[in-house]
Amino acid sequence: MHSKVSIASAAIVLVVATSHSAQAALFNLDPGPYLPENGSFAAWYQDTHGRTLDLCLSRALSSRVPSVPGDVPSYMCSLLPAPGVYDDTQPLVFTSNFPDEAFWFTGDAAIVDAATGVDLLYVSALEAAFSGGLPVEGEQISFARIRIRVDLPTPGTYTITHPYGVEVFEVSADDIGDDGVRAINLTRDIGIGAPKTYDGALAGDIGPFLRSVNGPYNETNPDTGQVESFIGDPNLEEAVTGSPFATNYVRIEGPDGIDLRTDLFAVSGKLSSVALPTPVKVERATYSRSTAASGTVAQQDVFVQAPPPPGTASFVDTTSSTVAMTEANATGNWYGQSGNAPTPLANLSISADNSAAIASSTATTLAAPLVDLVTIHTAEYSLASGQLTLVASSSDETTPPTLNASASTGSPIGALSGAGALKTLTTGITPIPPARVTVTSSNGGSDTEELVILP
Repeated sequence: MHSKVSIASAAIVLVVATSHSAQAALFNLDPGPYLPENGSFAAWYQDTHGRTLDLCLSRALSSRVPSVPGDVPSYMCSLLPAPGVYDDTQPLVFTSNFPDEAFWFTGDAAIVDAATGVDLLYVSALEAAFSGGLPVEGEQISFARIRIRVDLPTPGTYTITHPYGVEVFEVSADDIGDDGVRAINLTRDIGIGAPKTYDGALAGDIGPFLRSVNGPYNETNPDTGQVESFIGDPNLEEAVTGSPFATNYVRIEGPDGIDLRTDLFAVSGKLSSVALPTPVKVERATYSRSTAASGTVAQQDVFVQAPPPPGTASFVDTTSSTVAMTEANATGNWYGQSGNAPTPLANLSISADNSAAIASSTATTLAAPLVDLVTIHTAEYSLASGQLTLVASSSDETTPPTLNASASTGSPIGALSGAGALKTLTTGITPIPPARVTVTSSNGGSDTEELVILP
């Protein structure tokens, strides 16, 4: 879709309320130096599934969709010719003949339903652009984009589920207007910072990269004669995989029973030849232990993000036993548990290997300390008395650790007390309470909660 329709880089003001839930799942990016042949952009980004995509500037053509004379050729990259800026029939030269927009990744979908009057456009992209609009050295920026535009005939509450989250829109009669065009109009660009700093996009909504279930596709670059691989063909609409939530679709639900869905996407992205280690993110490495009639009951729980099968993940617990981890739904979220006695704060050895999916990928092993799980049960502040009350516990009930509280400003509040794992603290705080409190264990765990304000 990107090869046929230009996407402006300016953000659009939202006309409705939105909310979203997403998990940043880009892992790494080219550290530089940034070269003119890439427009001095980062050459590549890597996601947590281990796929690394180059900035897609190839003029390789789709062998599945013939080019139409007079139209933009059926490029495998989302190249956007722009008169006076980028002539795609001529060699690419920065800055005299270079796209004002280019992409590491695009994943687009559409829903058009005459019966309900819904016309939805969905765009997800990792984009390279210029702060001033035109290709100029020193104005390079990158960002992760989610765009949703919907024409609607009826006001009400609409929920849109997509591969990278959920958006809820309250659409009023004023938003509908006379024609309902763009009654929903969301553009969320994350990562735009100082020119030629590209790590901001790592915190965006994009990632892991969606990819066609029929790919990868191999095509020949006419400029180099090299065979290149692509995660999808943007000239086709195909089923995809890669959503961090296993929502590999776009669905809109709304008033009067509106419930429409598509599983088809136009996807682009050029697989990089750079060889990188298997990505691993430790989400949690915690233990618990308690005393039962049969003796001490203990467990070590590990959660990581790593490439899904055929990739593998495992950890070595604090007794040197190896535990194979499991992954359920191709989201790259792995879990493993050991029933062996834990050693608090000792390092676990966590490994992941994606070489079965990407031959150039090497296994990664990293260390993560095993900590207890701290839970804040009560965090209240009374305006009348000026008293702060905290109740918290550690998952280590056998040898309860020390628990200390601090304010969101970083200022210490005090130690919680109690004979067992459940501990309390009541203390005066003036003149105003903190917004949040954190309770930290001497065995490494912590929990942060918003403070409930009482009259």
